[in-house]
Amino acid sequence: MIAIESLAHTYPTGQQIHFADATFTDNENWLILGDSGSGKSTLLNIMTGLLSPTSGKVILNQTDLYKLGNKLDRFRAQYMGIVFQKPYFIQSLTVSENLKLTQSLAGLKTNNHRILEVLEGLALADKKTSYTKDLSVGQLQRLSIARAILNRPAIIFADEPTASLDDRNTERVLELLINQAGKEKADLIVATHDKRVKDAITNIYLVNGGSQ
Repeated sequence: MIAIESLAHTYPTGQQIHFADATFTDNENWLILGDSGSGKSTLLNIMTGLLSPTSGKVILNQTDLYKLGNKLDRFRAQYMGIVFQKPYFIQSLTVSENLKLTQSLAGLKTNNHRILEVLEGLALADKKTSYTKDLSVGQLQRLSIARAILNRPAIIFADEPTASLDDRNTERVLELLINQAGKEKADLIVATHDKRVKDAITNIYLVNGGSQ
């Protein structure tokens, strides 16, 4: 379970945005929905501990993220999986080495069996020794999902994962995210302005106007 309480953020321009309180309960899929530029990514970055709010709390499994101090990075790596709009990997490392790094950042020992299990589940096992620079866009998207679920997170966040995709690939990515979250018994929270996603996920949190 993750909850947000009295959250607000002030941008460098002085503009302030407030977010309605909400609780995202276990084993549910949610959309953070709003127009482009409405603050969806800001909220997602606050919820993942990547951007400090001006005020308010983010509580995951009874832990206040912004009271963790220098333990926040490790906590994030252990309990959260994040799929960014554009996949970022270390190009000088292979697929397998990038995933080993994900385990290391969470303070876990290398688990080659788990890495292979995840890659097989996303049809990437044959790419484990490939460099990420040699992967297609679709393969990089699947690898992003693999990295997000690798450490069996309590919650998976995805920021505009379908923004540049056609209808067919949008459906495919959403199916992968929902299926993998279900398999790992993780919450799934997707921030998007893509109204096509509403057909796949019915729980909605509105950035402009609160939760519904």
